[in-house]
Amino acid sequence: MSDLAAADLDVRLEGHRRELTGYCYRMLGSAFEAEDAVQDTLVRAWRSIDKFEGRASLRSWLYRIATNVCLDMLTAGNKRARPMDLTAATPVANAQLNSRPEVTWLEPVPDGRVLPTTEDPAEAALARESVRLAFVAALQHLPPKQRAVLILREVLAWKASEVAELLDTSVASVNSALQRARSTLAEAEPKQSDAADPLDEEQRKLLDRYVAAFEGYDMTALTALLHEDATLSMPPYDLWLRGHDDIVGWMLGVGEACRGSRLLPTVANGTPAFAHYHPDHEKGGFTPWALMVIETSGGKVSGICSFLDTERWFPLFDLPARLDEEGHPVPAL
Repeated sequence: MSDLAAADLDVRLEGHRRELTGYCYRMLGSAFEAEDAVQDTLVRAWRSIDKFEGRASLRSWLYRIATNVCLDMLTAGNKRARPMDLTAATPVANAQLNSRPEVTWLEPVPDGRVLPTTEDPAEAALARESVRLAFVAALQHLPPKQRAVLILREVLAWKASEVAELLDTSVASVNSALQRARSTLAEAEPKQSDAADPLDEEQRKLLDRYVAAFEGYDMTALTALLHEDATLSMPPYDLWLRGHDDIVGWMLGVGEACRGSRLLPTVANGTPAFAHYHPDHEKGGFTPWALMVIETSGGKVSGICSFLDTERWFPLFDLPARLDEEGHPVPAL
């Protein structure tokens, strides 16, 4: 292959990276595993390009490779989970922080790494909905091949015949798998949530009020912003709380350490999110504490998931490693 042809192939393959990452993320529930799967896919494609006969499009061929990579990664049987997938909600009076490192936790992902650029509002809304934490968590209840079928048919709008060809199976098998997958998802009942982008005026006002209440540690104002059955979870701890009374009770107890925090806006999984920084009483300023993914519906906050492993999440989301006394990002040295 000439240098020119190799460069052209690199460009063509790279042009599919984002959508393939979105597909692999939905399959695997991990931003890092998705990126590894896509890199493996592109390497395999590069090495096998001479075998690409052109009977299908390059995109379809890449999806076939990516699907096989993901299915291989899922053969261990491990599925990713949220705290609410493992235990019942804990009353705040009994709440304890128990880390469960053996659990493979569902991971957040930056929108820019998985959501395609599109001018179609309906297509953009579907893409955002399909990477929400609740939806990706629900996908984990599906066997791997059913998961692939549902994503390809329902999210990416592939024809049953195209999916059958990709999976080397029949259209009847694809339709049967899709029916079973839909039935399982209906039982999981992932809750609907408002989209993060674009935010309407009411959503912006809600998030502004949330930031003001959280940073000011005004629990009366925060209670008013939470749905009565709102949830709070904090992976890698298995604890999760349901209800604004228990959430506020936690914030005024163990969570009191969050008083005086600062929040910087970002987006994750198609929903609003914040980088949460704690005050650093020794060095001054603020240090990373959590990536806080927010779900809203009907003008209130319905879910707060604080991912505490900031050494993993803050670099992935290109978030500042520190804030100064005024809450402004400190430039990296």
